Amino acid sequence: MRWLFSFLAFALLGAVQALSYAGSRLLVILEDKAEREKYSVLLEDLSSRGFHTTVESPKAGKLSLFRHGERAYDHVILLPTKSKGLGPALTANQFLDFMKKEGNVIVALSSDHATPTSVQSMLLELDVHIPSAKGDVVVDHFNYDSKSAADKHDVLLLPFPKAIRPDVKNYFAGEGLIAVPRAVGQTLGNESPLIEPVLRAPSTAYSYNPKDEADAVEDPFATGEQLNIVSAMQAHNSARLTVVGSAELLQNKWFSEKATLNGQAVKTANRDFVQKLTSWTFKETGVLKMGKLLHYHDEGVSKKLNTSLAISEHNPKIYRIKEDVAFQVEISEYENDHLAPFFPTDNDAIQLEFSMLSPFHRLNLTPISQTANSTIFGVSFRTPDQHGIFNFRIDYRRPFLTNIDEKRQVTVRHFAHDEWPRSWQISGAWVWIGGIWVTVIGWVAFVALWLYSAPTEKSVKKTQ
Repeated sequence: MRWLFSFLAFALLGAVQALSYAGSRLLVILEDKAEREKYSVLLEDLSSRGFHTTVESPKAGKLSLFRHGERAYDHVILLPTKSKGLGPALTANQFLDFMKKEGNVIVALSSDHATPTSVQSMLLELDVHIPSAKGDVVVDHFNYDSKSAADKHDVLLLPFPKAIRPDVKNYFAGEGLIAVPRAVGQTLGNESPLIEPVLRAPSTAYSYNPKDEADAVEDPFATGEQLNIVSAMQAHNSARLTVVGSAELLQNKWFSEKATLNGQAVKTANRDFVQKLTSWTFKETGVLKMGKLLHYHDEGVSKKLNTSLAISEHNPKIYRIKEDVAFQVEISEYENDHLAPFFPTDNDAIQLEFSMLSPFHRLNLTPISQTANSTIFGVSFRTPDQHGIFNFRIDYRRPFLTNIDEKRQVTVRHFAHDEWPRSWQISGAWVWIGGIWVTVIGWVAFVALWLYSAPTEKSVKKTQ
């Protein structure tokens, strides 16, 4: 019977395996466990997607993001706390070290609670700036819920975000309006290209502190689209951080709340937006995986993934200058629970660099075939007239997609002494070859003519 129970246990574990590519261990930091009910729908949605959720207070004695030098959790959600300190286990350095080990973090802010100093330090380190004073809130006198914020105008109703650029895929698209109650606005520095806005405030919004309204109106923290409600950062190692300016956005109340915008009743789509937001942060979407990478001597068979070549002909270590080469790579995109073929947007392309110290070739890879779970990209080119150590390199970095940085090293040699073309095969040498033979034939003709035209000897009569 024991083997039967063991089998059932393993089957259940497999059935609830997380959809995340990075793992299923999720830590939710919530100071007042009595408020857990406010986030019950969010936690149930995460559990239904296979996450093993642990809810802990920041002051818990055994709380630690690491165990034996490795991550104890794969993902962290930090909800607002009343205290300014989070304890020795949740310092700014601890959070940064957690991300260095490819951990993913969601930070939820609240205008009702002061942001802990460790969170402020971490965000400043990542070039995300938030108001230092407690109570700063984003208001908009045009895009607000007239039902719940008729006087203060601090519950914004915003459409789903659009793609930031034509060459960037939008993982947060949807239909309906997102209710953003009492949000803490963020501004992003210009120093880091790793941070991107997800949900911006409208051009008519601004951030101010109601307790010091006169000064704030004269010198607001930020205005218009300078304010970000939700910001995202993806590190070089593809660890992800999302800063949500309104923790209430994640609560049950606003997941299906009825709101009023310009006299029209609307239903908030917060649950759908939060599902997309957590899916991206916890690497259920936007994850690229590279499969087979092949390069070989091109003999006119590079239109498909060439598996018929002998193993010794795949990925050779040495090429010759001015030689035709074919390159192919498999790339997949992880979508919730499976790998699917990846296609860049119409305004984007994956590029191959054939480089030594600097690229000699930078070529766009084009899709040449497709399998059930991957797209095969390929390109053909001729090696440059330069011998040395070269690299096949793919360095693909786009917002909201995990990075691909793969490199294969090869040697490019010059021509061997018996590989140079013979002189008669070079049309430009025919003049000189002709000159040589004209000289040889002319000399032979001259010698023959000289010998033929030698003077005859005349007999001389001797006299006594």
